[in-house]
Amino acid sequence: MHDLKEQVKALSEQYFEDTVAIRRHLHQYPELSGQEFNTAGFIAEMLNRYGIKTNMYLDNTAVVALIEGKKATGKVIALRADMDALPIEEKNNLDYQSSNKGVMHACGHDAHMASLITTARILQELTEKWTGTVKLIFQPSEEKFPGGAIQLIEAGALEDPKVDAVLGLHVSPEIETGKIGMKPGDYMASTDEIYITVIGKGGHAAIPEMFINPLLIASKLLLELNAVYSEKAPKDRPSVLTFGRILGEGKTNIVPDEVRMEGTLRTFDETWRKKAHQLIVNIAQRVTKEMGGNAQVRIDKGYPVLTNNDALTCNAMAVARDFCGAENVLRLDYRMTAEDFAYYSRRVPSVFYRLGTGIDGYDINLHSSEFRINEQSLRMSPALMSYLAIKLMRDL
Repeated sequence: MHDLKEQVKALSEQYFEDTVAIRRHLHQYPELSGQEFNTAGFIAEMLNRYGIKTNMYLDNTAVVALIEGKKATGKVIALRADMDALPIEEKNNLDYQSSNKGVMHACGHDAHMASLITTARILQELTEKWTGTVKLIFQPSEEKFPGGAIQLIEAGALEDPKVDAVLGLHVSPEIETGKIGMKPGDYMASTDEIYITVIGKGGHAAIPEMFINPLLIASKLLLELNAVYSEKAPKDRPSVLTFGRILGEGKTNIVPDEVRMEGTLRTFDETWRKKAHQLIVNIAQRVTKEMGGNAQVRIDKGYPVLTNNDALTCNAMAVARDFCGAENVLRLDYRMTAEDFAYYSRRVPSVFYRLGTGIDGYDINLHSSEFRINEQSLRMSPALMSYLAIKLMRDL
């Protein structure tokens, strides 16, 4: 296995410039969620070039492919990369800057795809060295509800052959290039969108006896939600209810009829999550009624908690330490952001890990119009995922 490790590293290094070129092409031609037609076509073309047959899913926005080792053991591991870009106008000055106005790979999905394409190339070249089956999943629409993961699962992407485990990665600019991070158990939060319409009675601002001010009701409601949620939320794990938008379309002398509030709920406890939904509804109805108004509450339920399988993740960390060096494998904490990879983790044992892409002296984070990665991270990334897939399949 030592020889295999060195072969994997050598191939990843040999293909490094190709990986960078693929990533830059994908960065230059980003596509929004559900519109990844050209992206999917490009990926299929690259995989076919390496002798890997592909199948298209979800109206040709998703690519699924199989690579079989020298011996069919019945064990199948899936490797997933997300494909969609964000509705952000890029402000970088790059030779390969986005050519699609208002669309940008500001979350690193271009790097995820490029890394997995080269991972596939390595595995395909070394099929005589490993056993089992690798399923490649290039998934659209991670950034937009309901998410491409659940759509692919419902379309049968984890079946025929049935997948035993799934691996996925995400770039992390806050982690030094050359390092990775993992966390067994609950890792990323569930996410829900909260929409509350506070209904009062509009009128002339100078005649208070003739109106019920929804702005005052909304102000009290916001404070009450914050206080009660903080008191009731679990103390052993983080949980967040935050409102980031309040719209009351009045004027200096006009009180509006209604105010709209928009926020997000993040938790690591699915039981508490359900209770929190009802708590929000109850508080909104109580506070608005007490002040003479009423409330309409809509909760758009998003991605569930992303839970890394304990045993599989601990095994993956041991493999990564052997491959990268123990000093380059970090144990991560809870992360309040969300990922639709969580749907895979609800179906089969899964590991979702972080790839360090930090640039010294550059602290721009994900979803920024100036987001960039250190492309040197792509030297190691395909090799690590290839080696993880080969080693973990042996223990499934």
